[in-house]
Amino acid sequence: MASDSDDKLPPQGRFNRLRKLAGLSMQVGTDVLKSGAKRLAGGAPDMLSKEAAEKLVSTLGELKGAAMKLGQAVSMDPDLLTPEVRQVLARLQNQAPAMSYAQVARVVEEELGAPPESLFREFSQQPLAAASLGQVHRAVLEDGRAVAVKVQYPGIDASLAQDMQNLELVSKTASKVLRVSNAAAYFHEFRDEMLLELDYHREAELAQGFARGVATRPELCVPGVVTSHSAKRVLTLELLEGLTLKDWLPTQPSNEERFRVARQLILATYVPFFGAGEIHADPHPGNYMVMPDGRLGLLDFGSIKRFSPRFVETNQRMLRQTMRMEPLDILALSREVGFTVELPDEEAEALIAEVLRIAGRPMRMPDYDYAACEITRDMRNHFSRNAPRFLKIRPPPEAMMFFRATGGLAQNLRLIGARGDFRAVFLEVTDLPV
Repeated sequence: MASDSDDKLPPQGRFNRLRKLAGLSMQVGTDVLKSGAKRLAGGAPDMLSKEAAEKLVSTLGELKGAAMKLGQAVSMDPDLLTPEVRQVLARLQNQAPAMSYAQVARVVEEELGAPPESLFREFSQQPLAAASLGQVHRAVLEDGRAVAVKVQYPGIDASLAQDMQNLELVSKTASKVLRVSNAAAYFHEFRDEMLLELDYHREAELAQGFARGVATRPELCVPGVVTSHSAKRVLTLELLEGLTLKDWLPTQPSNEERFRVARQLILATYVPFFGAGEIHADPHPGNYMVMPDGRLGLLDFGSIKRFSPRFVETNQRMLRQTMRMEPLDILALSREVGFTVELPDEEAEALIAEVLRIAGRPMRMPDYDYAACEITRDMRNHFSRNAPRFLKIRPPPEAMMFFRATGGLAQNLRLIGARGDFRAVFLEVTDLPV
C-alpha cells in the first residue's frame, strides 16, 4: 500500500496542465509528420507509432479529466490507428495510473463517515479499473453482496475546471478563425455535461433511471445502486461479472456471438433514447460488459444525456421513415430538430442527404458486414471535403452528445465486426414489423 508521501493528485494548475498537453502535442505531432512522410514514400500507413502511443497514455493517464476522455475517444477509431496502437491507447478506457489506497480510504471516510474496512466486509486495495474521473474497487457488503465501489480522484474537480478554462480559450479562438457564431453554445453544452459527471449522487439517479429505460429488454443489464454506501464522490453499484467489450473482443468470438452483442449495443443506444429521451453518451468499449449469461452489462452512468421532447420525437420520426424507405423532407426535419441552415436549400439538402445515406447503410441492407464497414471513414471524408459549407449547417447544442453516442456506437460495431441482418435490428428499435 502506498504511504501518504506517495500520494499524487492529478497535476494541478491551469497553465501547468496546458504546458503538459502542449509538450505532448509537439511530441505526438512530430511522430504524425514522420508517419505522413512514410505514407508518401509508400511505407507503413501508421498514423501514430507505438512509442508515441505509450507517451500519450502516460501523459493523459496522469492528467486524467477531460484530457484523458479525449484519449479514450481516439482509441476507438479503427481507421486512424493500427490494432497494435489501439491496444495501447485502449488502456485509457479503464487502466489509467491508479491513486494509492491511502487516498481511496480517505475519500471514502470523508464521504461516508467511516473507512472502507468498517463499511464493507471486504474491500480490495487493488482497483478493478481506473479511468478519467475516478477508480473502481471490488468490495463485499456485510450481507454478502459483491459490489463495485467508484471513488473519485481527490482534486479532479479542480483539474476538470482548469481543463474547461483551457478548452474555452481554444473554443473562442477557433470560433473567430472559423467564424462560427454559436461555438460558445457547443462548448457550454460539453462543459456543463462534463462538470455534471463529478456528482455521484446525480449519477446514481441516472443509473436508476437508465435501468427503467431498458427494463423491457432483459438482454440488457444495469447494475443496481446501493444508496446506503453512495455519496457525492463515492458510488456503490452491484458488481457485474464478465469481460468488458475491449477484453472480450480478443477472445475471438464467433460471428453469432458478435452479432448478438452488436444487436445489444444498438438496443442499449436507441431503446432508452426513444423510450425515455436519454442516451449513454460515453460509449467506449470499457463501459460495456459481456456477461456469462449472454446479457450485455452497461457501466458508468455519469454521461447519460437527457434530450428535449422535440429532439427525440423528430429523430424517431426520421428513423421510422428511413426504415420504411419513405422519402424524407430533409430540410424540414433538420430545422424541426433544431438545425440552423445558412446555405441555399438545394445545397444544404444535398449535403445532409449524403450524411444520411452514409449513416443509413446498415438500415437498408438485409445483410451488412461491419467488418468491412467504411461509415466512419466516408463520413470523415465527406465533412473534410465540404468543411466550409458544413460550418453553415449548425445542429442544436444538445445534438453534440447524441452524435458522440451514435458515432461511438458505429465505431464499436466496426470493432466487433459482425455480419448479419442489421436492418431487422433497426426495425426492432423503431417497433416496426420485421
